[in-house]
Amino acid sequence: MIRAIARTLIPLRYRRAGRALYPYIRYAGLTVHCPCCGGWFRRFLPGGRDNRPNAECPGCGCLERHRLLWLYLVNRTSLGWAPATVLQLAPERVIRRRLMALPNLVYVTGDLDSPLARVTLDILSLPFPDNSFDVILCNHVLEHIPDDAQAMRELSRILKPDGWAILQVPLDPCRDTFEDPSIVDPRERTRLFGQENHVRMYGRDYKTRLERAGLSVTVDAYARELGADEVRRYGIIPSEDIYRCSKRRTADPPDYHARQIDSPARLRLSL
Repeated sequence: MIRAIARTLIPLRYRRAGRALYPYIRYAGLTVHCPCCGGWFRRFLPGGRDNRPNAECPGCGCLERHRLLWLYLVNRTSLGWAPATVLQLAPERVIRRRLMALPNLVYVTGDLDSPLARVTLDILSLPFPDNSFDVILCNHVLEHIPDDAQAMRELSRILKPDGWAILQVPLDPCRDTFEDPSIVDPRERTRLFGQENHVRMYGRDYKTRLERAGLSVTVDAYARELGADEVRRYGIIPSEDIYRCSKRRTADPPDYHARQIDSPARLRLSL
């Protein structure tokens, strides 16, 4: 009854504004801070596919990896002020919103089927010329791609010689990458790879796999350098390193098109 009366008396735009503000009021506090939306809360909520504790921002819905990425972009890169052409693959809603607001960027989003993407594309055959982008952001995409080596070569191809890319994946640092194309059962993939549409679990050799694709890789332990208090405040995972890549300068570049592309690769943000 109250809701029916409210719908009658309160204009739609005010009802939408109220719904958007509600979590910031309900969970308001000074214990944790979301760098993606700027909200202060009593706590972060359980979230992700495995309902992890302290994972999801009550305000904008971002997860640990989104908060870490945004902190890194703000504090360790010139993305906030320097002119740059940026490609984000499988764009996350909250990161997309922040980047779209930066007037210094030419910002392009790409995906095979996401409504958030401006360009429909296949990561195995990207529709851009060589050396197109100053910055590439590819967050939790490659674990979905059967031919990840070809995808990495394509990312290296379109990156400018003086550009940089952040290529994040779920990773187990205690083992080498494990993959088995014969595993197609969703439950078995979830058990072994962490999610039903993942095709591998990356390991300590991830850096080497990127280097084989023609990239130079810096593994940045930025999260650990923040300190325990900031890790708790921002709700990030301290063991998650940032894989910052650039195009390797060599007289013999990799053969980007050596393999025949047989099927499209689906890019979906894993939650």
